[in-house]
Amino acid sequence: DAIPSADQIRITTSLKSQKGSVWTKNKSIFEYWEVEVTFRVTGRGRIGADGLAIWFTEEQGLEGPVFGAADKWNGVGIFFDSFDNDGKKNNPGVVVVGNNGKLLYDHQNDGSTQALASCQRDFRNKPYPVRAKITYYQKTLTVLINNGFTPDKDDYELCAKVEDMVLPSQGYFGISAATGGLADDHDVLSFLTFQLTEPGKEVPTPDAEIPQKDKEKYQEEFEHFQQELDKKKEEFQKEHPDVQGQPGKTTCAFFLPADDFESVSDRELRQIFEGQNRIHLEIKQLNRQLDMILDEQRRYVSAVTDEIAKRGGGFPGQQGQVSQQEIETVVKTQEEVIRQVNEIRNSVADTLRSISGAQHPGSAGVYETTQHFNDIKEHLHLVKRDIEHLAQRNM
Repeated sequence: DAIPSADQIRITTSLKSQKGSVWTKNKSIFEYWEVEVTFRVTGRGRIGADGLAIWFTEEQGLEGPVFGAADKWNGVGIFFDSFDNDGKKNNPGVVVVGNNGKLLYDHQNDGSTQALASCQRDFRNKPYPVRAKITYYQKTLTVLINNGFTPDKDDYELCAKVEDMVLPSQGYFGISAATGGLADDHDVLSFLTFQLTEPGKEVPTPDAEIPQKDKEKYQEEFEHFQQELDKKKEEFQKEHPDVQGQPGKTTCAFFLPADDFESVSDRELRQIFEGQNRIHLEIKQLNRQLDMILDEQRRYVSAVTDEIAKRGGGFPGQQGQVSQQEIETVVKTQEEVIRQVNEIRNSVADTLRSISGAQHPGSAGVYETTQHFNDIKEHLHLVKRDIEHLAQRNM
Protein backbone atom coordinates (compact mmCIF):
# COMPACT_ATOMS: atom_id res chain seq x y z
CA ASP A 1 0.00 0.00 0.00
CA ALA A 2 3.03 2.34 -0.03
CA ILE A 3 2.57 5.42 -2.26
CA PRO A 4 5.75 6.97 -3.73
CA SER A 5 6.00 10.62 -4.78
CA ALA A 6 8.75 13.01 -5.84
CA ASP A 7 9.95 13.89 -2.33
CA GLN A 8 8.66 11.14 -0.02
CA ILE A 9 7.04 7.72 0.28
CA ARG A 10 3.77 7.40 2.18
CA ILE A 11 4.04 3.97 3.79
CA THR A 12 0.45 4.09 5.06
CA THR A 13 -2.32 6.65 4.81
CA SER A 14 -4.44 7.70 7.78
CA LEU A 15 -7.10 5.07 7.09
CA LYS A 16 -8.00 2.18 9.37
CA SER A 17 -6.31 -1.23 9.04
CA GLN A 18 -3.68 -0.30 6.48
CA LYS A 19 -0.26 -1.90 5.91
CA GLY A 20 2.70 -0.93 3.78
CA SER A 21 6.42 -1.50 3.40
CA VAL A 22 9.41 -0.67 1.23
CA TRP A 23 12.52 -2.88 0.94
CA THR A 24 15.85 -2.75 -0.82
CA LYS A 25 15.99 -4.86 -3.97
CA ASN A 26 19.53 -6.13 -3.43
CA LYS A 27 21.16 -7.64 -0.35
CA SER A 28 23.63 -5.55 1.62
CA ILE A 29 26.89 -7.47 1.82
CA PHE A 30 28.84 -5.30 4.27
CA GLU A 31 29.40 -6.40 7.85
CA TYR A 32 29.02 -3.06 9.64
CA TRP A 33 26.61 -0.33 8.63
CA GLU A 34 24.76 2.84 9.56
CA VAL A 35 21.37 4.09 8.36
CA GLU A 36 19.86 7.56 8.68
CA VAL A 37 16.08 7.70 8.30
CA THR A 38 13.97 10.86 8.12
CA PHE A 39 10.23 10.45 8.59
CA ARG A 40 6.98 12.00 9.81
CA VAL A 41 4.11 10.42 11.73
CA THR A 42 1.08 12.71 11.70
CA GLY A 43 -2.52 12.30 12.76
CA ARG A 44 -5.52 14.34 13.81
CA GLY A 45 -6.03 12.80 17.22
CA ARG A 46 -3.94 13.01 20.37
CA ILE A 47 -3.43 9.22 20.14
CA GLY A 48 -2.38 7.42 16.97
CA ALA A 49 -1.68 3.89 15.76
CA ASP A 50 -0.04 1.58 15.11
CA GLY A 51 3.46 2.69 14.25
CA LEU A 52 6.49 2.42 12.01
CA ALA A 53 9.40 -0.06 11.88
CA ILE A 54 12.93 0.05 10.48
CA TRP A 55 14.33 -3.37 9.55
CA PHE A 56 17.53 -5.25 8.79
CA THR A 57 16.63 -8.87 8.06
CA GLU A 58 18.05 -11.86 6.24
CA GLU A 59 15.01 -11.96 3.93
CA GLN A 60 12.48 -9.34 2.85
CA GLY A 61 9.43 -9.26 5.11
CA LEU A 62 7.09 -7.94 2.46
CA GLU A 63 3.81 -8.06 4.42
CA GLY A 64 2.67 -9.30 7.81
CA PRO A 65 1.31 -8.49 11.27
CA VAL A 66 4.38 -6.72 12.74
CA PHE A 67 3.91 -3.06 11.81
CA GLY A 68 3.07 -4.14 8.27
CA ALA A 69 5.94 -6.64 7.88
CA ALA A 70 6.33 -10.39 8.34
CA ASP A 71 6.73 -12.05 11.75
CA LYS A 72 9.49 -14.54 12.65
CA TRP A 73 12.16 -12.43 10.99
CA ASN A 74 15.89 -13.17 11.25
CA GLY A 75 17.56 -9.89 12.14
CA VAL A 76 16.52 -6.77 14.02
CA GLY A 77 13.56 -4.42 14.02
CA ILE A 78 13.50 -0.92 15.50
CA PHE A 79 9.84 -0.18 16.26
CA PHE A 80 8.36 3.31 16.64
CA ASP A 81 5.23 2.17 18.47
CA SER A 82 2.46 4.79 18.70
CA PHE A 83 -0.29 2.86 20.49
CA ASP A 84 -0.26 1.68 24.11
CA ASN A 85 -1.52 -1.92 23.87
CA ASP A 86 -0.46 -2.98 27.37
CA GLY A 87 -1.92 0.09 29.12
CA LYS A 88 1.36 0.99 30.87
CA LYS A 89 1.34 4.56 29.49
CA ASN A 90 4.79 4.15 27.96
CA ASN A 91 3.86 4.98 24.37
CA PRO A 92 4.76 6.49 21.96
CA GLY A 93 8.08 4.71 22.36
CA VAL A 94 11.00 3.14 20.52
CA VAL A 95 11.69 -0.59 20.99
CA VAL A 96 14.59 -2.69 19.66
CA VAL A 97 13.64 -6.34 19.11
CA GLY A 98 15.94 -9.03 17.73
CA ASN A 99 14.76 -12.34 16.32
CA ASN A 100 16.39 -15.55 15.14
CA GLY A 101 13.54 -16.46 12.82
CA LYS A 102 11.58 -18.45 15.42
CA LEU A 103 9.93 -15.95 17.79
CA LEU A 104 6.46 -14.48 17.42
CA TYR A 105 6.22 -10.79 18.24
CA ASP A 106 4.39 -10.04 21.52
CA HIS A 107 1.82 -7.48 20.36
CA GLN A 108 -0.24 -7.43 23.56
CA ASN A 109 2.72 -6.25 25.63
CA ASP A 110 4.17 -3.93 22.96
CA GLY A 111 7.18 -6.22 22.69
CA SER A 112 8.32 -5.36 26.23
CA THR A 113 8.98 -9.04 27.04
CA GLN A 114 11.28 -9.31 24.00
CA ALA A 115 12.83 -5.85 23.93
CA LEU A 116 16.62 -5.69 23.97
CA ALA A 117 16.49 -1.94 24.62
CA SER A 118 13.89 0.82 24.51
CA CYS A 119 13.21 4.49 25.21
CA GLN A 120 10.10 6.61 25.48
CA ARG A 121 9.93 9.28 22.77
CA ASP A 122 6.95 11.14 21.33
CA PHE A 123 7.56 11.21 17.56
CA ARG A 124 4.03 12.17 16.42
CA ASN A 125 3.01 15.58 15.03
CA LYS A 126 6.38 17.29 15.35
CA PRO A 127 7.13 20.67 13.71
CA TYR A 128 10.16 19.21 11.94
CA PRO A 129 10.83 15.72 10.56
CA VAL A 130 11.97 13.08 13.05
CA ARG A 131 15.38 11.52 12.37
CA ALA A 132 16.76 8.16 13.45
CA LYS A 133 20.42 7.18 13.17
CA ILE A 134 20.98 3.43 13.65
CA THR A 135 24.55 2.12 13.80
CA TYR A 136 25.74 -1.48 13.87
CA TYR A 137 29.50 -1.72 14.50
CA GLN A 138 31.52 -4.51 16.10
CA LYS A 139 28.41 -6.30 17.43
CA THR A 140 27.00 -3.14 19.05
CA LEU A 141 23.71 -1.61 17.87
CA THR A 142 23.14 2.07 18.74
CA VAL A 143 19.95 4.05 18.14
CA LEU A 144 20.05 7.87 18.18
CA ILE A 145 16.88 9.96 17.84
CA ASN A 146 16.33 13.54 16.69
CA ASN A 147 12.84 14.26 18.00
CA GLY A 148 11.95 16.95 15.45
CA PHE A 149 11.72 19.84 17.92
CA THR A 150 14.40 21.92 16.15
CA PRO A 151 15.60 22.36 12.56
CA ASP A 152 19.08 21.22 13.66
CA LYS A 153 19.67 17.96 11.79
CA ASP A 154 22.45 16.91 14.19
CA ASP A 155 20.45 17.35 17.43
CA TYR A 156 20.53 13.62 18.28
CA GLU A 157 19.99 12.00 21.68
CA LEU A 158 20.89 8.44 22.67
CA CYS A 159 17.80 6.25 22.75
CA ALA A 160 19.05 2.66 22.95
CA LYS A 161 22.24 0.61 22.88
CA VAL A 162 22.55 -3.17 22.55
CA GLU A 163 25.93 -4.87 22.96
CA ASP A 164 26.99 -8.37 21.89
CA MET A 165 24.33 -8.43 19.19
CA VAL A 166 24.88 -10.84 16.31
CA LEU A 167 23.11 -9.97 13.04
CA PRO A 168 23.17 -11.69 9.65
CA SER A 169 26.28 -10.80 7.63
CA GLN A 170 24.04 -10.10 4.64
CA GLY A 171 20.49 -8.84 4.55
CA TYR A 172 17.87 -6.40 3.36
CA PHE A 173 16.99 -2.98 4.75
CA GLY A 174 13.34 -2.06 4.92
CA ILE A 175 10.79 0.24 6.47
CA SER A 176 7.16 -0.62 7.16
CA ALA A 177 4.11 0.82 8.90
CA ALA A 178 0.58 -0.13 9.88
CA THR A 179 -2.62 1.41 11.21
CA GLY A 180 -5.38 -0.10 13.34
CA GLY A 181 -8.59 1.25 14.79
CA LEU A 182 -6.78 4.60 14.97
CA ALA A 183 -4.72 5.80 12.03
CA ASP A 184 -1.77 8.07 11.23
CA ASP A 185 0.00 9.06 8.05
CA HIS A 186 3.47 7.46 7.99
CA ASP A 187 5.76 9.27 5.55
CA VAL A 188 9.44 8.54 4.85
CA LEU A 189 11.43 11.47 3.48
CA SER A 190 14.85 9.81 3.22
CA PHE A 191 16.63 6.52 3.92
CA LEU A 192 20.44 6.67 3.67
CA THR A 193 22.68 3.63 4.11
CA PHE A 194 26.42 3.76 4.83
CA GLN A 195 29.06 1.05 5.01
CA LEU A 196 31.35 1.19 8.05
CA THR A 197 34.89 -0.20 8.10
CA GLU A 198 37.48 -0.54 10.81
CA PRO A 199 40.20 2.16 10.84
CA GLY A 200 43.05 1.28 8.51
CA LYS A 201 41.07 -1.43 6.76
CA GLU A 202 40.44 -1.02 3.04
CA VAL A 203 36.92 -1.04 1.68
CA PRO A 204 36.41 -4.26 -0.33
CA THR A 205 35.84 -3.80 -4.05
CA PRO A 206 32.40 -4.90 -5.27
CA ASP A 207 32.49 -8.27 -7.00
CA ALA A 208 30.47 -7.02 -9.92
CA GLU A 209 28.97 -3.81 -11.29
CA ILE A 210 25.34 -3.32 -12.19
CA PRO A 211 24.51 -5.52 -15.18
CA GLN A 212 24.25 -3.70 -18.50
CA LYS A 213 20.66 -4.87 -18.88
CA ASP A 214 19.68 -3.21 -15.59
CA LYS A 215 21.55 -0.03 -16.54
CA GLU A 216 19.59 0.25 -19.77
CA LYS A 217 16.34 -0.36 -17.91
CA TYR A 218 17.06 2.36 -15.33
CA GLN A 219 18.10 4.80 -18.07
CA GLU A 220 14.90 4.12 -19.98
CA GLU A 221 12.79 4.69 -16.85
CA PHE A 222 14.58 7.96 -16.16
CA GLU A 223 14.07 9.25 -19.70
CA HIS A 224 10.39 8.30 -19.57
CA PHE A 225 9.96 10.15 -16.27
CA GLN A 226 11.77 13.20 -17.69
CA GLN A 227 9.49 13.28 -20.73
CA GLU A 228 6.39 13.04 -18.54
CA LEU A 229 7.65 15.89 -16.37
CA ASP A 230 8.34 18.14 -19.38
CA LYS A 231 4.91 17.33 -20.77
CA LYS A 232 3.19 18.29 -17.51
CA LYS A 233 5.15 21.55 -17.40
CA GLU A 234 4.00 22.47 -20.90
CA GLU A 235 0.38 21.61 -20.08
CA PHE A 236 0.50 23.73 -16.95
CA GLN A 237 1.94 26.72 -18.84
CA LYS A 238 -0.80 26.46 -21.45
CA GLU A 239 -3.52 26.29 -18.78
CA HIS A 240 -1.97 29.13 -16.73
CA PRO A 241 -0.50 31.65 -19.18
CA ASP A 242 -0.66 34.38 -16.52
CA VAL A 243 2.01 32.61 -14.43
CA GLN A 244 5.31 33.99 -15.70
CA GLY A 245 8.72 33.21 -14.26
CA GLN A 246 11.97 35.13 -14.46
CA PRO A 247 14.02 34.81 -17.69
CA GLY A 248 16.00 31.60 -17.79
CA LYS A 249 14.08 30.09 -14.87
CA THR A 250 11.28 27.54 -14.69
CA THR A 251 7.82 29.10 -14.84
CA CYS A 252 5.99 26.10 -13.41
CA ALA A 253 4.20 26.99 -10.18
CA PHE A 254 5.26 23.70 -8.62
CA PHE A 255 8.82 25.05 -8.43
CA LEU A 256 8.09 28.49 -6.99
CA PRO A 257 9.51 29.23 -3.51
CA ALA A 258 7.35 27.96 -0.69
CA ASP A 259 7.21 31.46 0.86
CA ASP A 260 5.04 32.66 -2.07
CA PHE A 261 2.21 30.49 -0.76
CA GLU A 262 2.63 31.09 2.97
CA SER A 263 -0.52 32.42 4.61
CA VAL A 264 -0.66 34.75 7.59
CA SER A 265 -1.66 31.96 9.97
CA ASP A 266 1.11 29.70 8.64
CA ARG A 267 3.64 32.46 9.18
CA GLU A 268 2.43 33.03 12.75
CA LEU A 269 2.60 29.31 13.52
CA ARG A 270 6.10 29.10 12.04
CA GLN A 271 7.23 32.01 14.22
CA ILE A 272 5.75 30.31 17.29
CA PHE A 273 7.58 27.06 16.51
CA GLU A 274 10.84 28.94 15.97
CA GLY A 275 10.41 30.66 19.32
CA GLN A 276 9.70 27.33 21.00
CA ASN A 277 12.85 25.91 19.45
CA ARG A 278 14.91 28.73 20.96
CA ILE A 279 13.31 28.07 24.35
CA HIS A 280 14.06 24.36 23.97
CA LEU A 281 17.76 25.11 23.39
CA GLU A 282 17.80 27.54 26.35
CA ILE A 283 16.31 24.88 28.63
CA LYS A 284 18.91 22.33 27.54
CA GLN A 285 21.62 24.85 28.43
CA LEU A 286 19.96 25.54 31.80
CA ASN A 287 19.83 21.81 32.53
CA ARG A 288 23.54 21.53 31.86
CA GLN A 289 24.23 24.46 34.21
CA LEU A 290 22.02 22.93 36.89
CA ASP A 291 23.85 19.61 36.60
CA MET A 292 27.20 21.38 37.04
CA ILE A 293 25.97 23.32 40.10
CA LEU A 294 24.37 20.24 41.64
CA ASP A 295 27.49 18.10 41.16
CA GLU A 296 29.68 20.79 42.67
CA GLN A 297 27.43 21.20 45.70
CA ARG A 298 27.34 17.44 46.26
CA ARG A 299 31.13 17.31 46.17
CA TYR A 300 31.27 20.07 48.77
CA VAL A 301 28.77 18.31 51.02
CA SER A 302 30.64 15.01 50.68
CA ALA A 303 34.00 16.61 51.49
CA VAL A 304 32.64 18.48 54.50
CA THR A 305 30.79 15.40 55.78
CA ASP A 306 34.00 13.39 55.59
CA GLU A 307 35.77 16.12 57.56
CA ILE A 308 33.09 15.99 60.27
CA ALA A 309 33.46 12.22 60.49
CA LYS A 310 37.22 12.56 60.93
CA ARG A 311 36.68 15.03 63.76
CA GLY A 312 33.97 12.93 65.37
CA GLY A 313 36.19 12.38 68.44
CA GLY A 314 36.56 16.13 68.84
CA PHE A 315 39.60 18.23 69.68
CA PRO A 316 40.41 19.67 73.05
CA GLY A 317 39.74 23.30 73.53
CA GLN A 318 37.23 25.83 72.26
CA GLN A 319 38.86 26.18 68.84
CA GLY A 320 37.89 22.61 67.79
CA GLN A 321 34.27 23.13 68.88
CA VAL A 322 33.94 26.39 66.91
CA SER A 323 35.45 24.76 63.80
CA GLN A 324 32.94 21.91 63.94
CA GLN A 325 30.06 24.38 64.29
CA GLU A 326 31.28 26.24 61.25
CA ILE A 327 31.45 23.01 59.27
CA GLU A 328 27.90 22.08 60.26
CA THR A 329 26.74 25.53 59.14
CA VAL A 330 28.40 25.05 55.77
CA VAL A 331 26.75 21.64 55.38
CA LYS A 332 23.31 23.11 56.08
CA THR A 333 23.96 25.91 53.60
CA GLN A 334 24.99 23.47 50.89
CA GLU A 335 21.95 21.28 51.53
CA GLU A 336 19.75 24.36 51.18
CA VAL A 337 21.41 25.18 47.86
CA ILE A 338 20.81 21.62 46.63
CA ARG A 339 17.16 21.92 47.63
CA GLN A 340 16.85 25.15 45.65
CA VAL A 341 18.52 23.55 42.64
CA ASN A 342 15.99 20.72 42.74
CA GLU A 343 13.17 23.27 42.91
CA ILE A 344 14.57 25.04 39.86
CA ARG A 345 14.86 21.70 38.07
CA ASN A 346 11.18 21.07 38.77
CA SER A 347 10.43 24.53 37.42
CA VAL A 348 12.32 23.70 34.24
CA ALA A 349 10.31 20.48 33.95
CA ASP A 350 7.09 22.52 34.25
CA THR A 351 8.33 24.73 31.43
CA LEU A 352 9.02 21.68 29.27
CA ARG A 353 5.51 20.41 29.92
CA SER A 354 4.15 23.81 28.92
CA ILE A 355 6.11 23.65 25.68
CA SER A 356 4.75 20.17 24.99
CA GLY A 357 1.26 21.54 25.46
CA ALA A 358 2.01 24.32 23.00
CA GLN A 359 3.20 21.88 20.34
CA HIS A 360 -0.45 21.31 19.28
CA PRO A 361 -1.58 24.78 18.20
CA GLY A 362 -4.50 23.35 16.29
CA SER A 363 -6.42 22.88 19.52
CA ALA A 364 -6.59 26.64 20.15
CA GLY A 365 -6.47 29.89 18.21
CA VAL A 366 -3.24 31.60 17.25
CA TYR A 367 -3.86 34.36 19.81
CA GLU A 368 -4.25 31.88 22.68
CA THR A 369 -1.13 29.99 21.57
CA THR A 370 0.86 33.24 21.40
CA GLN A 371 -0.26 34.19 24.92
CA HIS A 372 0.76 30.74 26.16
CA PHE A 373 4.11 31.15 24.44
CA ASN A 374 4.67 34.52 26.16
CA ASP A 375 3.89 32.92 29.55
CA ILE A 376 6.54 30.29 28.86
CA LYS A 377 9.11 32.97 28.01
CA GLU A 378 8.36 34.81 31.27
CA HIS A 379 8.64 31.57 33.26
CA LEU A 380 11.96 30.80 31.59
CA HIS A 381 13.25 34.28 32.44
CA LEU A 382 12.49 33.67 36.13
CA VAL A 383 14.30 30.32 36.03
CA LYS A 384 17.39 31.93 34.47
CA ARG A 385 17.38 34.63 37.14
CA ASP A 386 17.22 32.01 39.91
CA ILE A 387 20.13 30.10 38.39
CA GLU A 388 22.25 33.25 38.14
CA HIS A 389 21.47 33.99 41.80
CA LEU A 390 22.53 30.46 42.75
CA ALA A 391 25.74 30.75 40.76
CA GLN A 392 26.65 34.03 42.50
CA ARG A 393 25.82 32.53 45.88
CA ASN A 394 27.97 29.49 45.08
CA MET A 395 30.94 31.76 44.28
